[in-house]
Amino acid sequence: MDTGAPSGGTDVSDPNADPPRRRSDSRTGSTAVATERLSSGVEGLDDVLGGGFLAGYHYLVRGTPGAGKTILGWHFLVADGGEDALYVAFEERPDKIRRNAASLGIDLDGVTILDLSPESQFAGEGGSYDVFAPSTVERESLTDRVRAQVDADRPRRVLLDPVTQLRYLSPDEFQFRRELLSLMGLLTEREATVLFTSQTSPETPDDDLQFLSDGVIELSRPNGGRLLSVPKFRGSDAEAGTHTVTLGSGGMVVYPRVVDEPEERTFVRRVASSGVPAFDKLLHGGIERETTTLLSGPTGVGKTTAGSLFLKEAASRGHHSVLYHLEEKPETFVERCRSINIPVSEMIDRGTLDIVGVTPALMTVGEFLGRVQADLTDETEFVMIDGIQGFGKLTNVSEDLEELSALTSLLTTRGITVLLTDEMPNVIGDFRPTKSGETALADNIVFMRYVEFGGEIHRAVGVLKKRTSDFERRLRQFEITEYGVSVGEPLRGLSGVLTGAPQWVGTDPEREEVL
Repeated sequence: MDTGAPSGGTDVSDPNADPPRRRSDSRTGSTAVATERLSSGVEGLDDVLGGGFLAGYHYLVRGTPGAGKTILGWHFLVADGGEDALYVAFEERPDKIRRNAASLGIDLDGVTILDLSPESQFAGEGGSYDVFAPSTVERESLTDRVRAQVDADRPRRVLLDPVTQLRYLSPDEFQFRRELLSLMGLLTEREATVLFTSQTSPETPDDDLQFLSDGVIELSRPNGGRLLSVPKFRGSDAEAGTHTVTLGSGGMVVYPRVVDEPEERTFVRRVASSGVPAFDKLLHGGIERETTTLLSGPTGVGKTTAGSLFLKEAASRGHHSVLYHLEEKPETFVERCRSINIPVSEMIDRGTLDIVGVTPALMTVGEFLGRVQADLTDETEFVMIDGIQGFGKLTNVSEDLEELSALTSLLTTRGITVLLTDEMPNVIGDFRPTKSGETALADNIVFMRYVEFGGEIHRAVGVLKKRTSDFERRLRQFEITEYGVSVGEPLRGLSGVLTGAPQWVGTDPEREEVL
């Protein structure tokens, strides 16, 4: 129920009150460790927190306006149904709070809301708001009001939202800290787990609140996205780094950062064939499984088609692959494959291939990484991400594509072979196998080029790098026809192929073979 200022209240020294639960706290010197966890109620956040909040601890949720602090608090209150939760509202009225929460699908009907907002019945005479009433005024202090409600309800979960409002209304910093310490001491005695929110700004830093808390949850909104981090978490470990946050019809979702956890294992060379003998010969038998291969080249040269050859061969063995299009529409890809005799539709019908279209501008990097992991099955052999340039357009992605590197490491550790495509800007001209810094992502690099010779455009394919085996140093002609993909014999007699405008240096018979 909603309530105003309850009268009376039990003093924290009441001998009949339940004894406080001991807990580990560097400020009190207690050595007992609290192991009980309370769920945050936010999908994905408990994974970041190592299982949830430690019962009886106090956590600061800080961030700029609109970052999602209050919404996180709502989820926390209703994680167990809301019957054991108290919401101390310093800014908004209960009816408005419930409406706003309901708009996100969060039902606060079972939560007790203690209204200490400026518009509540606690406004002082003449319309002034004096929640920090001087001792000379015959009026209950903030702690008295909260104490009475806490003693009446015995909540396990408490949200103070926002304590920043109290700082604004306090006559001075000393009074603010004194009242807040008194309030936190009361809630500690009553064994409540507390979240309190703070709106940060350069003008109103909250360093003192961070010191008073057992843990800090930071929410931010860089470049239009949302991120969460946990710089402080007493009594337990929390996942380091930043984690993507989304807000939608179901409220808040946290996507834990993908962490590469390399394990000691012996590499056993197992080769995946392309199904095209000459292409496999170029690759010294094919590409090694559990590695990452980067296919680079200009638009339309055949990068995606070359990658799909390996997916087709995996399907023929009954294995599953997932292809993520970050630049091309899936239906366009399916039609292209049909026209060159790659049976993608049949692979989809048999369940050996899933094609996922992604619009980078509408998806965060955390959502994408979570989607990839959710799509994996025990039979998944290949994951292909078509368009590194599209990956770089995902919301919240780092400039150095750290998330992609972690994902590929995670997948290969799980026994999955990864294919990536990278579009190069130049059709012909100076040779660049990949964009700057992306070579470190790949164990193998296969590059494709357009070659102009005798007034005709040809395609060429070559291998620049293979970490686990040798490879052919010559280029081969790569053709896409209505019958499928054809890879020819090594190109001989041509010099300067990588410039896109080669010169003939061979014999006439060799010239006929090339052309």
